[in-house]
This record gives sequence, C-alpha cells and structure tokens, in this order.
Amino acid sequence: MLVIPAIDLRAGKCVRMEQGDPSRETTYDEDPVARARAFVAQGAKRLHVVDLDGAFGSGENLAAIAAISRAVDVPIQVGGGIRSAEHAAARFEAGAAEIIIGTLFVEDERVARQIVGRYGERVIAGIDARGREVAVRGWQERTPVDRDALVKRVAHWGVRRVIFTEIRRDGMGEGYDIEALREVAAAAEVRVTASGGAQSVADLQKLRAAAPPAVDACIIGSALYRGTIDLAAAIAAVA
Repeated sequence: MLVIPAIDLRAGKCVRMEQGDPSRETTYDEDPVARARAFVAQGAKRLHVVDLDGAFGSGENLAAIAAISRAVDVPIQVGGGIRSAEHAAARFEAGAAEIIIGTLFVEDERVARQIVGRYGERVIAGIDARGREVAVRGWQERTPVDRDALVKRVAHWGVRRVIFTEIRRDGMGEGYDIEALREVAAAAEVRVTASGGAQSVADLQKLRAAAPPAVDACIIGSALYRGTIDLAAAIAAVA
C-alpha cells in the first residue's frame, strides 16, 4: 500500500483543518517546500497537495505548488479549486503529475469530461462525502448527489482512480471509514485512495488488512503534523 503525505496550502503555508472547517484551522509550517523535502527524505514516493484557497474560492497557491514541484523528485497530485480547463492546465504547468477534480464533476459535467478526455488517467476524482451525501466547494456546500452514483459516473467517463474522504473523519483521528471504502470500491472498476482519519500506524495496518484490493493507497495528513504517525515507520509498516 502506498502511503501519501498531505500538504494543505492556505496563503502559502501548510495548514490542517478538522472536518474541512476553516474556523478549526491550525498552521503548522511557514515553508511548505521544506515540509515537502522532509517527507521525501522520510521515504514518500508521492505527495498530495491541496490548494485550500482555490477550494474556498479565496485565491490560489500556484507559486507554492510550483516551488514544491521543483524541490522534489517525486510526483505530486494537486487538487483544490480546479473549476475549468484553464485551471487544470495551470496546475500541470506548475508541475502536477496528476490533478484532482471534485466540485467540477458535480457542477459542470461537460467541462469535467473535456478535462478527462484531454488528460486521461492524469485526472483523479476527489469524492468527498458525509455518509452518502457528496459535498463540494471545499466541503462547504452539501449536494443531493449520491456518493456511489458519482463513483460510477466518473468511472464511465474514464476516471481510473478515486480519492475518497469521509468528511466526518477528516482530521479527527478516528481511523479510516473502511465500510464506506468497501462500498466505494464496489461501485465501479476504479482504484481507490483512502483519505481522512488516520491517527496511528495501527489505523494504516487495519486499512491494509480489512480494505479490498482496489484500495491500494492512503493519504495521511494531521497525524504527521501532530506527530502521532512517523512517516518512515508508516511506510515500512504497510509496504
């Protein structure tokens, strides 16, 4: 199982939030490039970078994304605020190996499908839900869209990987929602990256043991910044 550390950017800094709530934000690093280099030095083979200003519609962090890309020799997958073909192109120009689209799959099917058609497997679907209810725009808006129906839809359009987050667990240290991950993996023929809730290496080991084979990667965020998970130990534990 691939372990992917997360770097969430807001105003050029590394931050973490609980359940995606900006009022429950903690700033951990003034220098995201140094943090990215540290993760790679500990063995990370890929980085997960999210532009929270883009997701909230309050700005963008393209300069920081480009600086991270130049500083490390591993692929970075970039999400947050990609709402047009131009936004997608800008992330690739900044050095993203893959981009993560979420809101656009719900709000503008035509443009989302155009982006998938152009970039193929370099497009990952970010599907974030509270229970079965998909949330968009940095998790701030609820929708009537069903989680598993959306998985089926994006798979039909050509998406081959989904990052699934159970929002109620994100940043809370309660472990991954394995039952929800099973349901997402069963909805369509996609690979699934688990996100949201890891607190300890034991959470990763439980995920590897209990999740279906399609769940072949996991993202760790808050636990790395709080120090409850050591990245090198986590990578070794689930390799």
